[in-house]
Amino acid sequence: MNTHPTAMIDPRAKVPASCKIGPYCVIGADVELGEDCHLVSHVSIEGPTRIGTDNRFFPFCAIGMAPQDVTYKGEPTRLEIGDHNEIRECVTINRGTVKGGGLTKVGSHLLIMAYTHIGHDCVIGNHAMLVNGATLGGHVTVEEWAVVGALCPVHQFVRIGAHSYVGGGTTITQDVLPYSMTSAARDTHAYGMNKVGLERRGFSKEMNTSQALEKLKSEIDRGEDVDMLIRFIETSERGVIK
Repeated sequence: MNTHPTAMIDPRAKVPASCKIGPYCVIGADVELGEDCHLVSHVSIEGPTRIGTDNRFFPFCAIGMAPQDVTYKGEPTRLEIGDHNEIRECVTINRGTVKGGGLTKVGSHLLIMAYTHIGHDCVIGNHAMLVNGATLGGHVTVEEWAVVGALCPVHQFVRIGAHSYVGGGTTITQDVLPYSMTSAARDTHAYGMNKVGLERRGFSKEMNTSQALEKLKSEIDRGEDVDMLIRFIETSERGVIK
């Protein structure tokens, strides 16, 4: 294991020899790193936390810290992070709470930019992107390929739908529709499909998500993607941004 002499690793932590641990990093007990992880410098990780392979943590990340919840009483809740993620400077990711299921879960192939906060009990899907200063309250779900722009606060229990794009500086208090673009510059309305992102991922240009829910449901050959949109709307608890 390539470990800088200033790093501190609890003997109960599991750190493979293939990992690179830079200066002044602190790895606590009940932390498990996968192969080929790289902690650049000044990274702190507390457990219980399980991290997959080939993750890169930049300086001053605080990973697996106790949840910011006044009802938390030190219970052994968890954080799980997948594979091939880039987690930039000063990112904070908290463990779960008992009342929220006890688990914060971060997927794979994510870019989590500087100063992003992922609160307790959040679930982040694969290939999502959280831009500088994105702030997720507790129990937020960000589905696969979604982008949350810079300086966006997201209210507790909100869902950010798959393949959606939230513009920078937008305050999100209701669910964001899959495939949509939402922006504060447009009075926090979904103002169209995320056409560029969808085309890059092979979706048909003919997909129409601007119709009303009942009209969507009346379509006979609506396809799996529209079915997902309908399910998302029907299961929303906070309502969706229209």
